[in-house]
Order: sequence, then structure tokens, then C-alpha cells
Amino acid sequence: MNLLIDQEEASKKIEDKDIAQIEKAIEKTLEIAGYGTDYEISFSVVSEETIQDLNRDYRDKDQVTDVLSFPLYEAGQVEKSGMLGDVVICSQRAQDQAQELGHSYEREIIYLTVHSILHLLGYDHEEDEEKTDMRRLEKEVMKDLGVFK
Repeated sequence: MNLLIDQEEASKKIEDKDIAQIEKAIEKTLEIAGYGTDYEISFSVVSEETIQDLNRDYRDKDQVTDVLSFPLYEAGQVEKSGMLGDVVICSQRAQDQAQELGHSYEREIIYLTVHSILHLLGYDHEEDEEKTDMRRLEKEVMKDLGVFK
């Protein structure tokens, strides 16, 4: 797996030791979802302003959000290798959510990563059945990583 990381804008940078955990989380998510690890993923940690701009421009939602996923494939059409897509996480929102939920920034980044990778693979949470399936996979990955609450 090739993880391309950009955190130039991050209000709180992800430390090297946590990048290894992110890579492990991505690999575990791909494995549990039934995929290999022969992928390239762009992973950006950005400011509230940048994520709000992206959310407005690509989702018509003019608000800050925690994470955005930009898959290169339609649901069910993911190739066995190659570029999978882009993950964009707002560092400030992740910090705020971690504090609200009473866990670490690192744990929140791991959860947002797992959530986003599932989106890149075509999973969604708009419909109840899809949401149940996606949440089940998130829980399984987080438990396997030892970071489930």
C-alpha cells in the first residue's frame, strides 16, 4: 500500500508513530472488507476553512465536517489495485470530536480513517441497511485494532 500524506494545513499534525497506526487501520479495513492492499491512497489533514470549501464545492453543504472521501470508483466497481481515492480529515474537527467523546485525537483520526476508507470502497450510511453494514465493519475493524470503546 502506498499512502500519500499531506498535512501542511493541519492545526495538529499527526505524529510518525500514529501514521503507522493509520496505515495499519487502512490495511485492516481493506482486509475485513475483502480487499487486498495493493492500493494508493491520498490522505490529507486540513483546516476547517479548506474542508468547508471542499464540502461546499463537492457536496453542496457549506459547513465544516470531520472527514470527506473522494472515491475513484463507483460502489461495487473497485479495482483490485491502483489509486483508491482521497481521504480528507479536518484536524480541528477531529480534535473537537475527540474531546466531546472523551477519547484521544489519535483514536478519532483512526476512526475517521476507517470510516473514510469504507466510503472509498463504496460503503455508505444513507439508508438504514447500508448504515448497519457500514457500522458493523467499522466496529469490527476498531475492535481488531484494539481501539474500540
